[in-house]
Amino acid sequence: MREIYFDNSATTRVYPEVVELMKKTMEEDYGNPSSKHIKGFDAEKYFRTAREQVANTLKVKPKEIIFTSGGTESNNTAIFGTALAKRKQGMHIISSQVEHAAIYKPLDTLAELGYEITYLPVDSKGHINLNDLRTAIRHDTILVTIMHVNNEIGAIEPVEEIGKLVKVCNPNTWFHTDAIQSYGKLTIRPKKQNIDMLSVSGHKIHGPKGVGFLYVDEKIRLRPMIYGGGQQEDMRSGTHNVPGIAGMGLAAELAYRDHDAKIARIMDIKNYFIDEVSKIDGVTVNSERGDASAPNIVSVSFEKVRAEVLLHALEEKGIYVSSGSACSSNHPGISGTLKAIGVKPELQDSTIRFSFGVFNEKEEVDLCMEALKELVPVLRRFTRF
Repeated sequence: MREIYFDNSATTRVYPEVVELMKKTMEEDYGNPSSKHIKGFDAEKYFRTAREQVANTLKVKPKEIIFTSGGTESNNTAIFGTALAKRKQGMHIISSQVEHAAIYKPLDTLAELGYEITYLPVDSKGHINLNDLRTAIRHDTILVTIMHVNNEIGAIEPVEEIGKLVKVCNPNTWFHTDAIQSYGKLTIRPKKQNIDMLSVSGHKIHGPKGVGFLYVDEKIRLRPMIYGGGQQEDMRSGTHNVPGIAGMGLAAELAYRDHDAKIARIMDIKNYFIDEVSKIDGVTVNSERGDASAPNIVSVSFEKVRAEVLLHALEEKGIYVSSGSACSSNHPGISGTLKAIGVKPELQDSTIRFSFGVFNEKEEVDLCMEALKELVPVLRRFTRF
């Protein structure tokens, strides 16, 4: 049975070149970067190289890249680091109603500590209204954190316009974006887009799990979340995860190599998928076609079919997908994003996310359609709502 992996927004298969590089750092160049001998120096070179590789993809300075354990830590560091650093300036933070749990749960914690959180609504396509943002920004607003690409439906937020508006309304407000689903898929230029902080995860771009980075503009002075030996300019202490960092750096470089051609190919698969799945009766596509949304994410609601049941039925045919965000799979419930964009209540528990990557082929869409056309009518006869 052929395996068809349409869950690339949950995680990706690691590039073979990345695997080989990481293997080398564990078997040969395994020194501690803080050691003063040649083994430590060799390990430190991997760290410096990875910083340069990542910084080059964003056109920023290497020292503005802080490696973390992944997107969740990056988001938490940006949020809590800002809250602590700017507490005397204010305690007001703005976000949106469609953020990932790695954003809204830290914000919930800050709310319990007395911070005021404003959550902006979105339209039916998942986009915030810039006028709502303009109205929400106050003299005591210390942070605006709005995701770049929604992890469930692929909506692209206008980060450049957001960044500009934040600086016009309150130059002392910092702008952070969760770019975990956009990095590697879209071109990002933090300096041009007025992005002060940006979070990325390695395993979304064919790199290893357990590593990511936080871009922090050199003008920003965050409070660190991890204290110790003072690594990474005192911003994130702890012995460098050399294998993960080296793999992250190479994956970042590869993600943006021949970028336009790769993304055009993935976009073609996405558009073809939307065209074909729309032919099935009782289907609602929640993602926009073309470059109005991310090139790799399609959210589809199947009337009168429970998402989890369909997910496992597809799994039996070797087709792997997600019901909503895989990161929330341990906390079952209806997606806040689907509610926020106005998906009918009867469809919210009938929604599957299909997400594509560089290893996918167009013919896999045809095989997936064959499976859906077989399974959906059968499951509708046996599903109770």
